[in-house]
Amino acid sequence: MSEPGTEALQWEIGEARVTRVVELPPLALPGLLPDATPEAVAPYEWLAPFVDEEGELLLSIHCLVIEVGERSIVVDTCIGNDKPRNLDFWSHLDTNFLERFADAGFDVERVDTVLCTHMHIDHVGWNTRLEGGKWVPTFPNAQYLFNEKEWAHWKDADDPTGPVFQDSVQPIFDAGLATLVASDHQVCEGVRLMPTEGHTPGHVSVVVESQGESAFITGDCIHHPCQIAHPEWASAADSDSNQSSQTRRDLIDRYGDQATMIIGTHFPAPTAGRIVRDGERHRFDY
Repeated sequence: MSEPGTEALQWEIGEARVTRVVELPPLALPGLLPDATPEAVAPYEWLAPFVDEEGELLLSIHCLVIEVGERSIVVDTCIGNDKPRNLDFWSHLDTNFLERFADAGFDVERVDTVLCTHMHIDHVGWNTRLEGGKWVPTFPNAQYLFNEKEWAHWKDADDPTGPVFQDSVQPIFDAGLATLVASDHQVCEGVRLMPTEGHTPGHVSVVVESQGESAFITGDCIHHPCQIAHPEWASAADSDSNQSSQTRRDLIDRYGDQATMIIGTHFPAPTAGRIVRDGERHRFDY
């Protein structure tokens, strides 16, 4: 039996399909959104699936797999096993993520594209895995897409969480599988990137469109559903909190009361829903 919160979830967007594959069960990270205290989120009953019994925010660590036509596209690759990290709770993990990936019906060798919304610790980890003391691509036949602006920022940066670029990004370039793309890159018919800066300098989100239906995969421009009610609540991990807040306001203007499905990269189950007006604010309708 799977751990609570680790079940695979799946959504249809026209002829496209998006599947959630979980690496770690939902966990509380107090302080990630400093304004989102238990007292501040308590009035929002609709947040119940996304907070723990103490009212602390819960976040899920999962990847999303887009299937469209013959394409299999992995969006964000979680934390990864065996990675030395300066965050004890994410260092040297030993999870059964690849088993869950296979149980969801996917084969790492048949993935043709991997794209990372940004290069933080929990979005690039399974880009590589440790084999014979060497970091090798987990998806050996995939083209890995990185926003060129994001890459330019991180290639020489000192990441306080550990050697993330060195063990999870650089080996992809060394293997000849990396492609740098623009923030609005068209991945394939029906899948494109959208610039959503603020969390990192080159952060992107992913838009899926098929047969008149659409979905928006957040990345970390919206860490938690509470930021739909309060787009001004910035993450402590944002590189530019003013820009991240403005990005959320723009997204709420764009997608509020629209049919577009919002799929949260860190939202625990039910993970997907829509942005709807709720008095003077908005909420996540799932």
